[in-house]
Amino acid sequence: MKTTVIFDLDGLLIDSEVISYRLYQDLLNKYGHSFSVEEYAQDYSGKTGVGNMETLIRRYNLPITMEEGLAFAEAREKEYFEKGVDLKPGGGKLLEYLKENSYKVILATSSTRDRALGVLTRNGIRDFFQDMVFGTEVKRGKPNPDIFLKACEKAGEIPENCLVLEDSEAGIQAAHSAKIDVICIPDMKMPGEEFRNMAAKILDSLEDVIPWLERGKAQSGEKGL
Repeated sequence: MKTTVIFDLDGLLIDSEVISYRLYQDLLNKYGHSFSVEEYAQDYSGKTGVGNMETLIRRYNLPITMEEGLAFAEAREKEYFEKGVDLKPGGGKLLEYLKENSYKVILATSSTRDRALGVLTRNGIRDFFQDMVFGTEVKRGKPNPDIFLKACEKAGEIPENCLVLEDSEAGIQAAHSAKIDVICIPDMKMPGEEFRNMAAKILDSLEDVIPWLERGKAQSGEKGL
């Protein structure tokens, strides 16, 4: 029986992936480079800021240090975030449903603690989460399973009792490697067939998760999936 739902943050719960793409594009434009939304979705979505900056500097031979790149990204993201970052459709309603039905709710994000808590607080949803795992708490980021295994540990549950909600291929693979059922709600890119086959279900929106959970409860005759 599923007792715990583990949320990704960027692109799944908040509409922030387009902001990440824009700020990386801003950085590349400074040095005469550019990249596509498709490239961002394939190679950067769901990854840590440090890992992404390392990739950008290496791939485009940028004449900056890691610290300079991260400082630029942090400052530019702050400018974008000050204008507001919306929840994805259905996010608030789903969190209310999970609370009312006594699910444990855990955040597992490649983001830093301060960034994640800031955006959750501004959207009034911080208190829906019993615990959180941030990218700095694990040695290996997605697509490795570490962050989701850590989330299970914090929830006090085995992977079999957990469900991951993700938008990216890296997140799907991470959950699959952790042996946790994963529902994918695509954001910027529909996952490839290999990754779709790893997912328990592909849904159009967080709005569709509640009916999916209710169907599972009806089929099992139990409180849970």
